[in-house]
Amino acid sequence: MDEGLTTDEYDALGQIGKGQKAARQSACVARNTKRLSGLKYVAYAKDGSLALTEKGQQTLFVKECIDGLRAVSASPQAPLDTIVATFLCKKGHIEPQVPDGGFALTQRGRETLADIDTR
Repeated sequence: MDEGLTTDEYDALGQIGKGQKAARQSACVARNTKRLSGLKYVAYAKDGSLALTEKGQQTLFVKECIDGLRAVSASPQAPLDTIVATFLCKKGHIEPQVPDGGFALTQRGRETLADIDTR
């Protein structure tokens, strides 16, 4: 799944995923469209606009989950998107801390982060 996307390419995916309000693409999107389209992360709609493919949506979600794990690792009070927090809790990577209102990494979450960092 990982074709070694750059930070700029992830930013372009995020901008495309949010939808474009202007008629013109941002410089970031314009510079990365060809590669992202070739890797099947984005596709052109009938009206000519760019949209994320299922692969692009999954890639962004995985990145958000990894970023969420790293954020909780750094600070238990780190804000997490509701969908990301729900997913990570269901998969046993984090657990809510009731008195503090934040999250704590589980053993599985620490092992997952260690595995990700070794790649």
